[in-house]
Amino acid sequence: MTDIETETETGEHAPRDNRAKILLSSIAVLLVVAVAAGLTAFLGRSTKRAGVAGAFTIAAGELTYRSTVQGPDFGKVVEVGSGAASTAVATVSSVQCERSYTASGVLLCLQSEGNLISQPYAEIYDSSLKQTKKLAITGTPNRARLSADGRMAAWTTFVTGDSYTQPGASTRASILDLKTGEYVDSLESFNAFVNGSPYKAVDINFWGVTFAADDNTFYATMGSTSKTWLMKGDFKAHTLHSLRENVECPSLSPDGTRLVFKKRVSDDIRHPWRFTVLNLATMRETPLAETRSVDDQAAWLNTTTVMYAVPHDDDPGSDLYAVPADGSGAPRLLAANGMSPSVTSG
Repeated sequence: MTDIETETETGEHAPRDNRAKILLSSIAVLLVVAVAAGLTAFLGRSTKRAGVAGAFTIAAGELTYRSTVQGPDFGKVVEVGSGAASTAVATVSSVQCERSYTASGVLLCLQSEGNLISQPYAEIYDSSLKQTKKLAITGTPNRARLSADGRMAAWTTFVTGDSYTQPGASTRASILDLKTGEYVDSLESFNAFVNGSPYKAVDINFWGVTFAADDNTFYATMGSTSKTWLMKGDFKAHTLHSLRENVECPSLSPDGTRLVFKKRVSDDIRHPWRFTVLNLATMRETPLAETRSVDDQAAWLNTTTVMYAVPHDDDPGSDLYAVPADGSGAPRLLAANGMSPSVTSG
């Protein structure tokens, strides 16, 4: 019996040929559509630059940050003078990061490589942007911080696959001593104490590390059972002790006397936080004039001013703002299209 789908009375294979023609035509149409879409996307890409390429060095007193200009410089680390106007033209580096921080001739850069399978890294650069260390890490980069002399590096990542569930994401805070090479993958391996008593729980998270001048003392957030604590850590002793509740993402002032942090002031998930400064001698809190709820680990522009990134409403970018640390004044634009700010220490 002749297969009517594959052979006619004349011996030709017309139905199968027609089906093949239809298939080829469909593929051709899809290719044309794909090429057209790709060409449209290419032609529609922004060519706006974040500044000018130049002699970029990690120099004391420079304000460095990650550019969020939509274009070829998106994610690159740029710098301007810390006292420059918000319209100053930045110098653009060749280093692209998802988070960055500078101190004393050192750049800490967190970035990911790969498309289908992305591998994040913590990279260290010297003042001339020569890479001196590259370490594979776990999770999505979120916070980056160096000690003032550039010896201690810390980062926080969002991670998945933990054996517990809590509102919000799980985090992992890591610390690397660039002098000795000692690496702590997770602060969860340290011994934690709350109000003087050992604290153990399956839902502990740490994030937002900031260092004191001795390169041993540090502060961080610990979260557990829907609470957060300001923890004072001892890197050599591998211990953390609670100082205060309701403190997130602390950042120590250059003189080591105050911490700016996110304080939860509302149960409204759209506006939960307000930046607040804590005097470590008196433990007195001062709410800052920034009333927007900002999810960032603020940094210090100088001893009297803090800075932070405020996300745009209509694109993945953000702007840098500054506000007095004594609760006075009002927020002012520090630099458009930036995040991860730091003023390089000397």
